[in-house]
Amino acid sequence: MVCLFLINLSLGSVSIPLKEVFKSLFGGTTSKETWHYIIVNYRLPKAIAAILVGMGLSISGLLMQTLFRNPLAGPYVLGLSSGASLGVATVILGAAFLPESLATIMLSSYGIVLASSLGSFLVLMAVLAVSYRLRDTMAILIVGLMFGSLTSAIVGTLTYFSTAEQLQKFTFWSLGNLGNLSWTSIGILFVCVLIGLFLSLFSIKPLNALLLGENYARSLGLNYKRTRLIIIFATSVLAGSITAFAGPIAFIGLAVPHIAKLVFQTSNHTILFWSTLLFGASIMLICDSISQVPGGDITLPINAVTSVFGAPIVIWLLVRKRKMIG
Repeated sequence: MVCLFLINLSLGSVSIPLKEVFKSLFGGTTSKETWHYIIVNYRLPKAIAAILVGMGLSISGLLMQTLFRNPLAGPYVLGLSSGASLGVATVILGAAFLPESLATIMLSSYGIVLASSLGSFLVLMAVLAVSYRLRDTMAILIVGLMFGSLTSAIVGTLTYFSTAEQLQKFTFWSLGNLGNLSWTSIGILFVCVLIGLFLSLFSIKPLNALLLGENYARSLGLNYKRTRLIIIFATSVLAGSITAFAGPIAFIGLAVPHIAKLVFQTSNHTILFWSTLLFGASIMLICDSISQVPGGDITLPINAVTSVFGAPIVIWLLVRKRKMIG
């Protein structure tokens, strides 16, 4: 991960030697002043954002897959991404209906983050309220999917009545972006991810107990309802904050836990937690490096790269595992 972090800082439209990257990071004087400016003000925050996003999404995916005992569950299964999309769509696509001064504030980068956070938070509150009343975990999964469908319908209606410019801006947000985060945004995202990871770390033993089902976990003395709430809250903090700052990034949360399980051949969450954490950060750094198209002026959408790069790896690992078993 450290090697990939340094390579990520050196690659881009302007190629910077690794020696110069070290100088810039550790207070030395680089050969060119512009190199130092590019690293400190653009590439370093983007690389840190990639690590935080990779860690947060992969761990939230692991939590959801274990809680719902569903290999297709991901960090956005609770409808948080759809809630964030609704908040951003309301601001971007509904800006014409707001007073001009308010529309200018809300269309700024922090306004969009606030709208995304508010959308995720409202869906989180609804899911937590439902989960407190429902005993069946699968019912919560269905409720999350229904929230997703409802918000998608509202977003679809807003896009139907929007201008080409508004649609373009919303599309750019939905493709994900790591490059527009200031150091203040990185600080807020770091705190949110740290809280989510801290809660996840204390859920390792309960997650191992949940592997054999809800009744088995209860027989071990696990307070199932409280554990479920903590896991849902941790996932919501991780996925909600990342979506607010970087947009809805696909694949990482769904696939990285599977990669960790296939590589280490274990279901023990003590191992899976740390391996998923490092795999998520590393894969996100690789995807970010590819999206910069080293040596070119083009920047690819991070969402497209994560899916194109990651899906074949998971398919290959699954086929390889099947052959080994056969």
